[in-house]
Amino acid sequence: MKKVSLLFLFLCLGLAYDGFSQAAAPADFFAGKWEVTIAGTPNGDVRFMTDLVRKDGKLTGSLKDQSGTRPEPIPITKVDEAADKITIYFNTEQAGEIGVELAKVDNDHLKGQLMNMFESTGVRVKN
Repeated sequence: MKKVSLLFLFLCLGLAYDGFSQAAAPADFFAGKWEVTIAGTPNGDVRFMTDLVRKDGKLTGSLKDQSGTRPEPIPITKVDEAADKITIYFNTEQAGEIGVELAKVDNDHLKGQLMNMFESTGVRVKN
């Protein structure tokens, strides 16, 4: 009986250790402020600040150009979500609606591509 109790104790401790050892990810991972950088565009590297908010179960928001060349925010037209991946669509004057795909790297970083041509990264902005 003593062996069973000891085994049960180690099992419970193992489960507790496994549960607490993982870094806590935000409940709604993609919601929040992100700095998105698109490298190597014809206009050079482009940086956007975005604040993704969940409304009626869907992510929405806008992209704000950090260079100051376009002072008005660019509305996000739609967002496609998967467990560890997001695609943010927005309209451009030159190409119409385009999407930037970003996949989760860790709790604060994203990596992907714009139009399968330009490398894109995202960094969570902490307040």
